Amino acid sequence: MRQLSPVDLQRRLGQNPAPLLLDVREPWEYAIARIDGSVNMPMSGLGAIWRDALDPARETVVICHHGGRSFQVALFLERAGFAQVANLDGGVNAWAEEVDPDMPRY
Repeated sequence: MRQLSPVDLQRRLGQNPAPLLLDVREPWEYAIARIDGSVNMPMSGLGAIWRDALDPARETVVICHHGGRSFQVALFLERAGFAQVANLDGGVNAWAEEVDPDMPRY
């Protein structure tokens, strides 16, 4: 599983095409803190329909609070044939520490 640091993700967001930022936290968590441009699809809704809504050819970075749930979802997507999947190492918590110190934390 490819791990992407917050700083590396910040660099990737400045490139074209930028990766899809797939935030798998619950809606209440997403409402508190999120990376601009991310899409919220909670892990609790994970399934074939959810997987089919994503493009397996697009680079996808999976995000959660600390990196555990996103690692599981990224692994699921890899096994489903998604070739360009990465996990945000440390999640939005690490993003707040390393990239955006103004981001709310919970």
